[in-house]
Amino acid sequence: MRSRILVAVVGVPALLYVVLGAPSIVMALALIALAGVGTMELQQCVSGTKKAELAAFSALLAGLTVGWYFNTPERVSVLFLMGLVFFFGYAILRGGEVKFNQIMAGFFGAAAIGYSFASFLRLEASGMHRAYLLLPFILSFACDTFAFFAGLTLGRHKLAPKVSPKKTVEGSIGGLAGNVVCGLLFVWVMDRFFGGSAIEYGPMILIALLCGVVAQVGDLSFSLIKREFGIKDYGRLFLAHGGVLDRFDSVLFVAPVIEIIFSLMP
Repeated sequence: MRSRILVAVVGVPALLYVVLGAPSIVMALALIALAGVGTMELQQCVSGTKKAELAAFSALLAGLTVGWYFNTPERVSVLFLMGLVFFFGYAILRGGEVKFNQIMAGFFGAAAIGYSFASFLRLEASGMHRAYLLLPFILSFACDTFAFFAGLTLGRHKLAPKVSPKKTVEGSIGGLAGNVVCGLLFVWVMDRFFGGSAIEYGPMILIALLCGVVAQVGDLSFSLIKREFGIKDYGRLFLAHGGVLDRFDSVLFVAPVIEIIFSLMP
């Protein structure tokens, strides 16, 4: 618990600064770093042993994905094609040493993780107040936190025992309720201190519930990968919180959903 508190004390102010106060280039660099480290963690998880070349290129491609979305988003498909050719070309040169799941870990990590982290840059580019960039974090971390404590105190029925044995139905419901509370609080803060919210209270309840479900799917999805390859955590970057994929698994699913919702708003 001490380790978790330490990470929160350092991490929350850093997150608020990067999202709300830092120049756009600083936020972009932070997202590039997170995408690179997360993709490297996924590659090392799937490979079982450290494949330096694959891990390094996976991280580079993920970082470039975020960077290209910052500068030339219309050409990111070219980057994906280059990455696919490189991964298979490298596997051919290694004569079967590189397996298909390693190729897909690198390509999926670079494309999906890079794309998801780039959602924040696309949201900012839409011209909305940067406070709304906090929503993917709020509607992910709130769900995770409330689910943890609800499951700890009320949990009786297993949610997905073969994927994550400690998660319960009661915890899941608690996470959804916590998301609604935090979503409504966000609307109130925007109304009270920032001149009005782009989202009304009613729609926010629906958004919070949807993002709560998506956040839990994201959490369980990356737990599924860990269980398949027999690891406890993807990394130790955030101490007891694990690595980038342990801490931001839900965010990676929620951020594109928030982006889509805002793109559909009049």
